[in-house]
Amino acid sequence: MIEYERDLNTAAGQMNTYVTHPEASGRYPLVVLLMDAPGKREELHDMARRIATVGYYVMLPNLYYRTARSFVMAPDKREEMFGHMNSLTNAMVCQDIQVLFEHADQSSAACSGAAGCVGYCMSGPFAFAAAAAFPDRIAASASFHGVRLFSAAADSPHLDARKITGEIYFGCAEHDEWAPPEMVNGLDDYLAQTGICYQVERYPGTHHGFVFPQRGLWYHKRSAERHWEQILALLRRNGLQPGPATN
Repeated sequence: MIEYERDLNTAAGQMNTYVTHPEASGRYPLVVLLMDAPGKREELHDMARRIATVGYYVMLPNLYYRTARSFVMAPDKREEMFGHMNSLTNAMVCQDIQVLFEHADQSSAACSGAAGCVGYCMSGPFAFAAAAAFPDRIAASASFHGVRLFSAAADSPHLDARKITGEIYFGCAEHDEWAPPEMVNGLDDYLAQTGICYQVERYPGTHHGFVFPQRGLWYHKRSAERHWEQILALLRRNGLQPGPATN
Protein backbone atom coordinates (compact mmCIF):
# COMPACT_ATOMS: atom_id res chain seq x y z
CA MET A 1 0.00 0.00 0.00
CA ILE A 2 0.98 3.60 -0.61
CA GLU A 3 0.24 5.89 2.33
CA TYR A 4 1.32 9.39 3.24
CA GLU A 5 0.32 12.56 5.09
CA ARG A 6 -0.17 15.73 3.10
CA ASP A 7 -0.93 19.31 4.14
CA LEU A 8 -3.60 20.67 1.82
CA ASN A 9 -4.02 24.43 1.56
CA THR A 10 -7.53 25.72 2.27
CA ALA A 11 -8.90 29.21 2.79
CA ALA A 12 -8.81 28.49 6.54
CA GLY A 13 -5.29 27.02 6.79
CA GLN A 14 -3.50 23.75 6.18
CA MET A 15 -5.63 20.63 6.43
CA ASN A 16 -3.44 17.67 7.33
CA THR A 17 -4.77 14.67 5.43
CA TYR A 18 -3.97 10.97 5.37
CA VAL A 19 -3.98 9.41 1.89
CA THR A 20 -3.71 5.73 1.00
CA HIS A 21 -4.16 3.66 -2.16
CA PRO A 22 -2.84 0.44 -3.75
CA GLU A 23 0.76 0.28 -4.96
CA ALA A 24 -0.12 -0.98 -8.43
CA SER A 25 -0.08 1.77 -11.04
CA GLY A 26 -3.37 3.14 -12.29
CA ARG A 27 -6.17 5.44 -11.20
CA TYR A 28 -8.47 4.32 -8.41
CA PRO A 29 -11.94 5.61 -7.45
CA LEU A 30 -11.85 8.23 -4.73
CA VAL A 31 -13.43 7.63 -1.32
CA VAL A 32 -13.51 10.47 1.21
CA LEU A 33 -13.51 9.12 4.78
CA LEU A 34 -14.72 11.60 7.40
CA MET A 35 -13.69 11.21 11.03
CA ASP A 36 -15.83 10.93 14.14
CA ALA A 37 -15.57 13.35 17.08
CA PRO A 38 -12.53 11.72 18.80
CA GLY A 39 -10.48 12.89 15.82
CA LYS A 40 -8.12 11.65 13.14
CA ARG A 41 -6.11 8.78 14.59
CA GLU A 42 -4.50 5.43 13.79
CA GLU A 43 -7.78 3.56 14.26
CA LEU A 44 -9.25 5.59 11.40
CA HIS A 45 -6.07 5.16 9.35
CA ASP A 46 -6.64 1.41 9.65
CA MET A 47 -10.20 1.86 8.39
CA ALA A 48 -8.95 3.90 5.45
CA ARG A 49 -6.43 1.17 4.67
CA ARG A 50 -9.15 -1.47 4.70
CA ILE A 51 -11.06 0.38 2.00
CA ALA A 52 -7.91 1.15 0.02
CA THR A 53 -6.71 -2.46 -0.06
CA VAL A 54 -9.85 -3.40 -2.00
CA GLY A 55 -8.89 -0.94 -4.74
CA TYR A 56 -9.72 2.65 -3.79
CA TYR A 57 -7.93 5.97 -3.31
CA VAL A 58 -8.89 7.04 0.21
CA MET A 59 -8.49 10.48 1.78
CA LEU A 60 -8.97 11.04 5.52
CA PRO A 61 -8.70 14.73 6.51
CA ASN A 62 -8.26 16.21 9.98
CA LEU A 63 -11.47 18.23 10.12
CA TYR A 64 -10.24 19.97 13.29
CA TYR A 65 -7.33 21.63 11.51
CA ARG A 66 -8.82 25.08 12.06
CA THR A 67 -8.55 24.68 15.83
CA ALA A 68 -6.06 21.81 16.36
CA ARG A 69 -3.54 20.13 14.10
CA SER A 70 -3.65 17.10 16.31
CA PHE A 71 -6.25 16.09 18.86
CA VAL A 72 -5.82 12.99 21.02
CA MET A 73 -8.96 11.98 22.85
CA ALA A 74 -8.69 11.24 26.58
CA PRO A 75 -11.22 11.02 29.44
CA ASP A 76 -10.38 14.57 30.53
CA LYS A 77 -10.70 16.02 27.03
CA ARG A 78 -14.40 15.57 26.34
CA GLU A 79 -15.08 19.29 26.72
CA GLU A 80 -12.26 20.10 24.30
CA MET A 81 -13.59 17.50 21.85
CA PHE A 82 -17.07 19.02 21.90
CA GLY A 83 -15.53 22.44 21.37
CA HIS A 84 -13.75 21.25 18.22
CA MET A 85 -16.82 19.38 17.02
CA ASN A 86 -19.21 22.27 17.57
CA SER A 87 -16.91 24.67 15.73
CA LEU A 88 -17.69 22.89 12.45
CA THR A 89 -20.61 23.39 10.08
CA ASN A 90 -21.83 21.42 7.09
CA ALA A 91 -20.76 24.30 4.81
CA MET A 92 -17.24 24.38 6.24
CA VAL A 93 -16.73 20.66 5.72
CA CYS A 94 -18.10 20.84 2.18
CA GLN A 95 -15.49 23.52 1.47
CA ASP A 96 -12.86 21.11 2.79
CA ILE A 97 -14.19 18.30 0.62
CA GLN A 98 -13.87 20.53 -2.44
CA VAL A 99 -10.16 20.89 -1.60
CA LEU A 100 -9.88 17.10 -1.34
CA PHE A 101 -11.44 16.75 -4.78
CA GLU A 102 -8.98 19.26 -6.22
CA HIS A 103 -6.02 17.37 -4.74
CA ALA A 104 -7.29 14.01 -5.98
CA ASP A 105 -7.83 15.44 -9.45
CA GLN A 106 -4.12 16.28 -9.59
CA SER A 107 -3.05 12.80 -8.48
CA SER A 108 -1.99 10.18 -11.02
CA ALA A 109 -3.42 7.52 -8.67
CA ALA A 110 -6.99 8.85 -8.38
CA CYS A 111 -9.90 8.85 -10.80
CA SER A 112 -11.33 12.30 -11.45
CA GLY A 113 -14.88 11.07 -11.88
CA ALA A 114 -17.49 9.75 -9.45
CA ALA A 115 -16.49 9.50 -5.79
CA GLY A 116 -17.76 8.02 -2.55
CA CYS A 117 -18.05 9.63 0.87
CA VAL A 118 -18.41 7.94 4.27
CA GLY A 119 -18.96 9.77 7.56
CA TYR A 120 -19.11 8.54 11.15
CA CYS A 121 -20.94 10.03 14.13
CA MET A 122 -20.40 13.80 13.93
CA SER A 123 -19.53 13.42 10.24
CA GLY A 124 -22.73 11.61 9.37
CA PRO A 125 -24.41 14.94 8.58
CA PHE A 126 -21.30 16.09 6.73
CA ALA A 127 -21.46 13.11 4.37
CA PHE A 128 -25.20 13.77 3.96
CA ALA A 129 -24.64 17.46 3.20
CA ALA A 130 -21.78 16.68 0.80
CA ALA A 131 -23.95 14.30 -1.22
CA ALA A 132 -26.32 17.21 -1.83
CA ALA A 133 -23.59 19.82 -2.34
CA PHE A 134 -21.73 17.72 -4.94
CA PRO A 135 -24.43 15.72 -6.73
CA ASP A 136 -22.36 15.54 -9.92
CA ARG A 137 -19.38 14.10 -8.05
CA ILE A 138 -20.59 11.99 -5.13
CA ALA A 139 -22.28 8.88 -6.48
CA ALA A 140 -22.44 7.03 -3.17
CA SER A 141 -22.46 8.30 0.40
CA ALA A 142 -22.95 6.69 3.79
CA SER A 143 -23.53 7.79 7.36
CA PHE A 144 -22.91 5.45 10.29
CA HIS A 145 -24.39 6.27 13.70
CA GLY A 146 -24.66 9.81 12.37
CA VAL A 147 -25.90 12.64 14.57
CA ARG A 148 -27.87 15.78 13.63
CA LEU A 149 -29.24 14.20 10.47
CA PHE A 150 -32.78 15.50 10.90
CA SER A 151 -33.29 18.54 13.12
CA ALA A 152 -34.84 21.99 13.33
CA ALA A 153 -31.49 23.65 12.61
CA ALA A 154 -31.39 26.03 9.66
CA ASP A 155 -28.63 23.95 8.05
CA SER A 156 -29.96 20.49 8.86
CA PRO A 157 -28.72 18.34 5.96
CA HIS A 158 -32.15 16.82 5.29
CA LEU A 159 -33.31 20.17 3.90
CA ASP A 160 -31.16 19.71 0.78
CA ALA A 161 -31.79 15.99 0.40
CA ARG A 162 -33.71 16.42 -2.86
CA LYS A 163 -30.50 17.62 -4.52
CA ILE A 164 -28.91 14.20 -4.10
CA THR A 165 -28.65 12.25 -7.34
CA GLY A 166 -26.52 9.37 -6.06
CA GLU A 167 -27.41 6.79 -3.43
CA ILE A 168 -27.16 7.46 0.30
CA TYR A 169 -27.14 4.90 3.09
CA PHE A 170 -27.73 5.43 6.79
CA GLY A 171 -26.51 2.77 9.23
CA CYS A 172 -28.02 3.47 12.65
CA ALA A 173 -27.49 1.95 16.07
CA GLU A 174 -30.50 0.51 17.85
CA HIS A 175 -29.54 2.26 21.10
CA ASP A 176 -28.11 5.72 20.52
CA GLU A 177 -28.67 8.75 22.73
CA TRP A 178 -27.00 10.94 20.07
CA ALA A 179 -29.28 9.64 17.32
CA PRO A 180 -32.52 8.65 19.06
CA PRO A 181 -35.28 6.65 17.36
CA GLU A 182 -37.45 9.72 16.83
CA MET A 183 -34.70 11.37 14.77
CA VAL A 184 -34.08 8.25 12.70
CA ASN A 185 -37.79 7.68 12.15
CA GLY A 186 -38.33 11.33 11.23
CA LEU A 187 -35.47 11.15 8.75
CA ASP A 188 -36.81 7.96 7.18
CA ASP A 189 -40.33 9.40 6.87
CA TYR A 190 -38.99 12.62 5.33
CA LEU A 191 -36.72 10.93 2.81
CA ALA A 192 -39.52 8.62 1.71
CA GLN A 193 -41.22 11.71 0.28
CA THR A 194 -38.18 12.99 -1.64
CA GLY A 195 -37.86 10.32 -4.30
CA ILE A 196 -34.09 9.99 -3.80
CA CYS A 197 -32.31 6.64 -3.65
CA TYR A 198 -31.67 5.96 0.04
CA GLN A 199 -31.72 3.28 2.71
CA VAL A 200 -32.03 3.55 6.48
CA GLU A 201 -30.87 0.41 8.26
CA ARG A 202 -31.05 -0.16 11.99
CA TYR A 203 -28.44 -2.50 13.46
CA PRO A 204 -30.04 -4.55 16.28
CA GLY A 205 -28.28 -4.78 19.61
CA THR A 206 -25.85 -1.96 18.84
CA HIS A 207 -24.89 1.31 20.52
CA HIS A 208 -23.35 4.54 19.26
CA GLY A 209 -19.87 3.89 17.82
CA PHE A 210 -20.43 0.18 17.24
CA VAL A 211 -18.11 0.02 14.20
CA PHE A 212 -14.95 1.05 16.08
CA PRO A 213 -12.83 -1.83 17.45
CA GLN A 214 -11.34 0.39 20.16
CA ARG A 215 -14.73 1.48 21.51
CA GLY A 216 -14.69 -1.26 24.14
CA LEU A 217 -18.04 -2.79 25.01
CA TRP A 218 -19.80 -0.64 22.40
CA TYR A 219 -17.91 -2.41 19.60
CA HIS A 220 -20.21 -4.93 17.92
CA LYS A 221 -18.07 -7.10 15.67
CA ARG A 222 -20.84 -8.70 13.64
CA SER A 223 -22.46 -5.34 12.89
CA ALA A 224 -19.08 -3.74 12.22
CA GLU A 225 -18.35 -6.38 9.60
CA ARG A 226 -21.78 -5.84 8.07
CA HIS A 227 -21.00 -2.13 7.87
CA TRP A 228 -17.93 -2.95 5.75
CA GLU A 229 -20.04 -5.18 3.53
CA GLN A 230 -22.56 -2.38 3.07
CA ILE A 231 -19.92 0.24 2.23
CA LEU A 232 -18.29 -1.88 -0.46
CA ALA A 233 -21.62 -2.96 -1.95
CA LEU A 234 -22.80 0.66 -2.01
CA LEU A 235 -19.70 1.77 -3.88
CA ARG A 236 -19.87 -1.05 -6.42
CA ARG A 237 -23.53 -0.73 -7.32
CA ASN A 238 -23.07 2.98 -7.94
CA GLY A 239 -20.32 2.57 -10.50
CA LEU A 240 -17.31 2.85 -8.19
CA GLN A 241 -15.75 -0.44 -9.14
CA PRO A 242 -12.59 -1.24 -7.14
CA GLY A 243 -9.26 -1.44 -8.86
CA PRO A 244 -7.58 0.76 -11.45
CA ALA A 245 -9.82 2.34 -14.07
CA THR A 246 -9.87 0.60 -17.41
CA ASN A 247 -10.54 3.75 -19.45
